[in-house]
Amino acid sequence: MFNKHLFWTLAFLACSAGQAAEPIKIGMIEGLSGPFANAGNAVVRNIQYAIEKINAKGGVKLPDGAHPLVLTTYDNKQGIEESLIGLRQMTDQRVGFVIQGNSSAVAAALIDGIEKNNVRMPDRRVLFLNYSAVDPALTNDKCSFWHFRFDAHADMRMHALTEVIKGDNSAKRVYLIGQDYSFGQQVARSARAQLSAKRPDIAIVGDELHPIGKIKDFTPYVVKIKASGADTVVTGNWGNDLTLLVKAAKESGLNAKFYTFYGNGLGAPAAIGDAGVGRVRAVAEWHPNTGQGIKSSASDDFYRAFRKRYPAPEDDYVHLRMQLMIEMLVSAIEKAKSTDAAAVAKALEGARFKNAFHEASMRADDHQLLQPLYVSVMRKTVDGSVRFDNEGSGYGFKTERYVPLSDTALPTSCKMKRVE
Repeated sequence: MFNKHLFWTLAFLACSAGQAAEPIKIGMIEGLSGPFANAGNAVVRNIQYAIEKINAKGGVKLPDGAHPLVLTTYDNKQGIEESLIGLRQMTDQRVGFVIQGNSSAVAAALIDGIEKNNVRMPDRRVLFLNYSAVDPALTNDKCSFWHFRFDAHADMRMHALTEVIKGDNSAKRVYLIGQDYSFGQQVARSARAQLSAKRPDIAIVGDELHPIGKIKDFTPYVVKIKASGADTVVTGNWGNDLTLLVKAAKESGLNAKFYTFYGNGLGAPAAIGDAGVGRVRAVAEWHPNTGQGIKSSASDDFYRAFRKRYPAPEDDYVHLRMQLMIEMLVSAIEKAKSTDAAAVAKALEGARFKNAFHEASMRADDHQLLQPLYVSVMRKTVDGSVRFDNEGSGYGFKTERYVPLSDTALPTSCKMKRVE
């Protein structure tokens, strides 16, 4: 399969006199076709942008000189077996760092496959960097020395959302809807448990799971939500499943608030339009309209630089955690003075990240990144309450609740088998 990202990166390197050392390969295994292609390709842009910034500064500095980063991608069509085939291809090509995130089921399979690979082929060991597979089990009972997660897991995100719901006196009847796989199932469990603890007066009037990536029209689901009398919807849906859900809600005139994990991108704001203003909320480690003063200025500069690189409205999908992941990887390689997976893993444990508007630390116990979270609510840019919109839609998100790093950390049950 032709990989244009690898081709153009190698072409650039061939023309660069200052970067003649062997490239450090980062292999991305992700769905780049099918119903979630928009999500996969959006991640590619984020990772490629982060890599370009590292290479522009001279690459990764090791004792034998500076090495450029190179991104290679494999389209797993969002399947587990395809992902494992991609992993074998990556190890055959001696790719030392594998990244993935748009499916917790795939992430679990990759963790298992990498564990086996690293025992079977110690000279081709791989480190797995996860940018958005958020099933809590991945850093709890399924934790691995070879896996690091750079996104807040589902329970952490739900904690932030339910802190807002806790103070929302209009929330009386909640409907849970999500994708029927490990992540969606966990979101539902977490919502039930946390709402029961924080707002025992709230009634859960629906709890529904639907096939992932299969539903073309969510109207029948929205009809059930309306019939339940729900005033609040909680969903972990992402990609096209979220866009189509909120589109159906708008067209059906559903008068409910949406508390989402990913409602601030990939077409969702434009799909719901005015109906989402003051009603749709999202949780993330950062969003374009964060902060005030100096903090805001640095954040604005970060966002504007990304938009300059990718000016098309449909490419407006920037996540700080993906940029942060590449920067922390590079720092760990330089600290370890090696690209050996075990050495880099040890350097990542306890590592910290800090810039002018964000901070994070990698918990050594379970390899879960701890960082602040923002719950934001949808607004219209013409109202003057937000500076930036999403994807040229005219709708942006305004911070409603800031949860500091110290309050996002949740206990872990990880019993990690460490590598010496």
